[in-house]
Amino acid sequence: MAELTQSPKAVGQTLSGLLKTPWALIVAILVLVVILDPGNWVNVTTFAAKALVHTGQYILFAVLLLSYLKASGAETMVARAFEGRETRMILLAALFGGLAPFCSCEVIPFIAGLLALGAPLSAVMAFWLSSPLIDPPTLLITAGALGWPFAIGKAVAAVALGLFGGFAVRFLMRQGAFAQPLRRYEPAGCFGCGPKKDTLLWRFWQEPERRVRFRREFVQNGLFLLKWLALAYVLEALLVSYVPADLIARLVGGDGALPIVIAAFVGMPAYLNSYVAPPLLAGLMEQGMSAGAAMSFMIAGAVSSIPAMAAVWSLVKPRVFAAYIGLGISGAIAAGILFQLL
Repeated sequence: MAELTQSPKAVGQTLSGLLKTPWALIVAILVLVVILDPGNWVNVTTFAAKALVHTGQYILFAVLLLSYLKASGAETMVARAFEGRETRMILLAALFGGLAPFCSCEVIPFIAGLLALGAPLSAVMAFWLSSPLIDPPTLLITAGALGWPFAIGKAVAAVALGLFGGFAVRFLMRQGAFAQPLRRYEPAGCFGCGPKKDTLLWRFWQEPERRVRFRREFVQNGLFLLKWLALAYVLEALLVSYVPADLIARLVGGDGALPIVIAAFVGMPAYLNSYVAPPLLAGLMEQGMSAGAAMSFMIAGAVSSIPAMAAVWSLVKPRVFAAYIGLGISGAIAAGILFQLL
């Protein structure tokens, strides 16, 4: 009888919990699109679905890798690789971030895995900031649309922003900030609850406890990343459909430092795909947009777009989120001003 009495309450708590999840928000957004703009519902849903499927390969790889490292005990080796080498890791993370073909949302699964495995936030932040800005294909596309000086300037800005963010976070961490950067991305139980932390078994499937841990890590971490990135791409689809980037960018024409600052804050919520942005900005520059404002707009849009911010917010604590946004915006402004002067 006690169970029957408590069951309605338990059901109510379950429903209340579901209504607070990203899935409920996704459904609510899509329902609003159906009601307010039924002709665009298919486009919004298709765009979000395609983007999520494209990112799904990165989610799958990252979650499989993280689960394998956890189950095999290799996480301790990964964590030790970052000990005592923070400066070198910041340098390498900023440099190699430019080689990784990830946008600001696609890099989230790898950032989550690195932080969960104990990588220093400073090195992770360096990779986090530099990775969405440039990669080899984007470099060529940018050079073709805006010229090699702009493309090289963006590549230099990507590495410089990564270094700036990495060493800034390192300084703040030494002052006692960001002791525990992760907020909700928690592993499925402590590693000490299963196999011994100091044991390493690459063929983890030979032990039942490790197999159970692998499945638990895979399901929990995979669902976490899937739901938040699904929400991020639904928001991205809304931006593409209802807030054209060219309309926003027209607000930041003119010379001087002020348009560069405005461009960073306007570009922050705008969706700027690295493959679409260069031709768009080339046309706007022909209409009077300064090169510095274009650089600031492009960097801020790549690092701090609303889809990216939604994914970052789900992953880290508010202070780390604020640092990410602050570093991205200030770096975009600095890059725009320097590029304008040069």
